[in-house]
Amino acid sequence: MTLSRAGGISALICALTYVIGMAVLLVILVPLGYLDTPVGELPLAVQTVPGVMIAWNTVIYIVNALALIVLVTALSAQMRTGAPAMAAVAQGAGLIWAALVLGAGMIANVAVELATAHPDTAAPLWHALHAVELGLGGGNEIAGGFWITVVSLGAGHFGRGIRLVGAFTGLSGVATIVPAVGDPAGAVFGVGAILWFFLIAARLWRDAPISASIK
Repeated sequence: MTLSRAGGISALICALTYVIGMAVLLVILVPLGYLDTPVGELPLAVQTVPGVMIAWNTVIYIVNALALIVLVTALSAQMRTGAPAMAAVAQGAGLIWAALVLGAGMIANVAVELATAHPDTAAPLWHALHAVELGLGGGNEIAGGFWITVVSLGAGHFGRGIRLVGAFTGLSGVATIVPAVGDPAGAVFGVGAILWFFLIAARLWRDAPISASIK
């Protein structure tokens, strides 16, 4: 398998983790009041469907992060020929984002496990760990937005359409640093990232024959 093809598969996985994550959130977690849990109370979703919570965290964070590592490597390799400096920045930024996402997922799952083990006293601890999770990446898209923006600026061979989608998506992610627009910017980033990942998956798969093989 070529590195480009592996990157294409990883981009597809990243897109699917976003789709699955949004579906579970809207269909299962929002009806249980997950987004409106008062401080000091344990979310009903954690109490009633902890297995779903752990599976959800695993998909949106851990699976996504592992796929990102491969995708970042593949995109940086393609960029290195035409824009070596941007490729280096993109690889560094992308791997940092993957590490943050992975860390957020590990913390999120530990929070659920502790909450289910000690439901009567776990609310303050869950909220503390959840705050760390959100700070690492669950509540903002700064790192991911910066990476997608750098890739979009440096990967000229991808064509104008993919680069425009990426730039708009990336800048939306960076905009989540502003509290006043954090939620809508995050929503735009999520939807844009799904489209961008699908477009990148198709492009990398198409470019596979001219890419170096993984040995």
